[in-house]
Amino acid sequence: MIKYSKSINATDRPNYRKMHAKPIPTLGGVAIFLSFICGLLIIQPVSESHQAIIFGAIIIVLLGAADDLYDLSPKIKFLVQLIVATIVVLWGGLQVEFINLPFGGQLEFGFTSVIFTILWIVGITNAINLIDGLDGLAAGVSTIALFTIAGMAVIMGNVYVATMALILFFSTLGFLRYNFYPAKIFMGDTGALFLGYMISVLALLGFKNVAVVSFIIPIFILGVPISDTLIAMIRRYINKQPLSSPDSSHLHHRLVKSGFSHRQTVLFIYLLSTMFSLSAVFFSMTTVWGSILIFAIAVLTVQLLVENLNMIGNDFKPLTRFFKALRHKS
Repeated sequence: MIKYSKSINATDRPNYRKMHAKPIPTLGGVAIFLSFICGLLIIQPVSESHQAIIFGAIIIVLLGAADDLYDLSPKIKFLVQLIVATIVVLWGGLQVEFINLPFGGQLEFGFTSVIFTILWIVGITNAINLIDGLDGLAAGVSTIALFTIAGMAVIMGNVYVATMALILFFSTLGFLRYNFYPAKIFMGDTGALFLGYMISVLALLGFKNVAVVSFIIPIFILGVPISDTLIAMIRRYINKQPLSSPDSSHLHHRLVKSGFSHRQTVLFIYLLSTMFSLSAVFFSMTTVWGSILIFAIAVLTVQLLVENLNMIGNDFKPLTRFFKALRHKS
């Protein structure tokens, strides 16, 4: 794929938002997808949703490849993602219909279950794409998330999700050898959208219709891309920018600007992703109050990162002001 990308001039060129200094081949996502398909043909996992999931994956890969080659508009990409998510939900029957509340009873989603599921798939698909800004970053974070999903699926006895997650885990891990700093090839939108789509679907398949505390498990597993996406949306809303407009204030950008090297930034975010994944495992093993404590610590950690790295703005520091006020009173 490195040779082929160069032969058709499919390269990612440097600009003010990007960290690399020379054009890099950018169809690595095709290599991940082909490796994944080879794994499927060998192992042949079975599920009622399988055909719909793979059909959606093929469309997503074609969309990503077209974007890497022709730079599609955000509106077209978003529309195709909505169509794919709708196909998976309606054809594959993948819906979160209810969650069991921790203190008794159920929260029924009703007709909104379709909307909720579609938004989840589209949101996570784009969240992985947004963190694809440094060599090995999106691939490494995805690898950690997939390994955690596979492990949790084994614990819960979900053979299909465990199998699919492990095939994709090894496909991405093999690619990471050529993608880690200094990268020989990028996954491009082809890989980022494909990984985001598959992770969103596998997370839903593994944890749908479960207790509310357990439902937070996939959110924790994907804690880094989800929090970075939400922070970007808040930042752009405050700055009165379109939600789809690119900027250079994502977590990896801010870490580099604060003095971290390229490699240190990637390894730090790997560590952060691992901590979120371990929190997801603890979530499945602890009591409700223990889960609430873990959740509170995670939110506090994210907020401290946001304020210290100025990810929303220099003036957005409510927690810092609160601690200063406490010190002043004492």
